[in-house]
Amino acid sequence: MMKPSWGETVGASVSPVPTPDNVHSLNIRNMVILLGNQKGGAGKSTLTLLLANYLTSVHEKKVTVLDMDYQQSISNKYEKAKILENEEPYEIVPVDLDQFPVLLKVLTNNSDETVLVDLPGKMDDDDLIPVIHSGNLILCPFSYDEFSVDSTLLFAMVTTKINKEAPLVFIPNRLKPNVRYDTRTEVDKVLAKFGTITPGIADRIDFQRVTTLYTPAIVLPAILPILQLIYDNYINKEDPK
Repeated sequence: MMKPSWGETVGASVSPVPTPDNVHSLNIRNMVILLGNQKGGAGKSTLTLLLANYLTSVHEKKVTVLDMDYQQSISNKYEKAKILENEEPYEIVPVDLDQFPVLLKVLTNNSDETVLVDLPGKMDDDDLIPVIHSGNLILCPFSYDEFSVDSTLLFAMVTTKINKEAPLVFIPNRLKPNVRYDTRTEVDKVLAKFGTITPGIADRIDFQRVTTLYTPAIVLPAILPILQLIYDNYINKEDPK
């Protein structure tokens, strides 16, 4: 099986972040991780691929990606890879909202399955309620601009209203060097009322080269510490005794 390329090393030192008191809810054999934001272009589809590549290649997890995004950019990359006759390390399934409950039931019957869900960019469909409610962990990439912050807050309010158990983790993404410190501090203060904020990911054009088989080594210093932090604090939890 061909696995995603991660360069010569995957080691990195990261600082732990505080986790919510309800993190014990993640102590299950199967895990559903939702990735979403109301704002298009926040980078959730790319982050979904990065996390899937990381979990399968570094930790040898069994992963299935459900592509619910209306643009289905992940599914398109998956189909292109199959045309090249590459053996994929995980499966990507384009899914309509009404298909989700049945498909999730099938997937979570598999032992140790990790399901990543690339959510649609709009929150105005009632069929999203069971999807959000199913999540054991919710990841929300965002940018420090007015439209992205407003959309992120709306996403946070909706998801925490529907799912009070799953930790919500905000990931500052595509950071520009000219972001004002006071703006970032104020935004982080508001978002911290809903969940945890990770260190930021700098904007790099190389992220456009991420595929279902390949994570460019040049982006590893930017993304690997964040992925390891999420894995160590939220995914790699031992079963309660």
